[in-house]
Amino acid sequence: MFKKLSALALAGAISFGVVSPAMAYEVKSGDTMYKVATQHNMSLQELASLNPQVKNLDLIYIGQNLNTNKNDNNVNTKVKVKVKVDSNVNTSSEVDLLARLVRAEAESEPYSGKVAVAEVVLNRVESSQFPNSIHDVIYQSGQFSPVSNGSINRPADSESIQAAKQALGSGSNVGDALFFYNPATASNHWLDSKATKAVIGNHVFK
Repeated sequence: MFKKLSALALAGAISFGVVSPAMAYEVKSGDTMYKVATQHNMSLQELASLNPQVKNLDLIYIGQNLNTNKNDNNVNTKVKVKVKVDSNVNTSSEVDLLARLVRAEAESEPYSGKVAVAEVVLNRVESSQFPNSIHDVIYQSGQFSPVSNGSINRPADSESIQAAKQALGSGSNVGDALFFYNPATASNHWLDSKATKAVIGNHVFK
């Protein structure tokens, strides 16, 4: 779990705003900044001004907390938190890489299946059997076909980015699964003997 949390932070020490629980709205599936603003009888600009931590108004993710108290003018309702992490972590590039793998491996899968693919990568990062960074896990020789066929280089879509961030910030829905495959298309069935952790969409997680 430490590696999952550290992968969300910038190299070194960073600070970010934390919304007071009394005024927090937790982002749900299908939410947008505009939709949340409308639900709370405010303009998009008002919601954005209350949430300076949201740098891209087109990108929020499930489980994220937003300040929705438009009458709040007290800066003390937000606190600064210091997080110190491994200086080798590069947040933006690693999250982007994870999201690109999710799109390449699970573009036609349900959202939960996209999150699960990201979770497998993070499980590998935490496992002593694999490299200890998102980049090195994904680019480990012979592991992910999108690396060899070049589809890893396609930009991630918004849902894949959201799925990657959800996987980084939550517990795993596939336990400690280190592998996944589509049994209908797999040419090698060496994973069949391993215990199945979950089946989501067309993928079996082992």
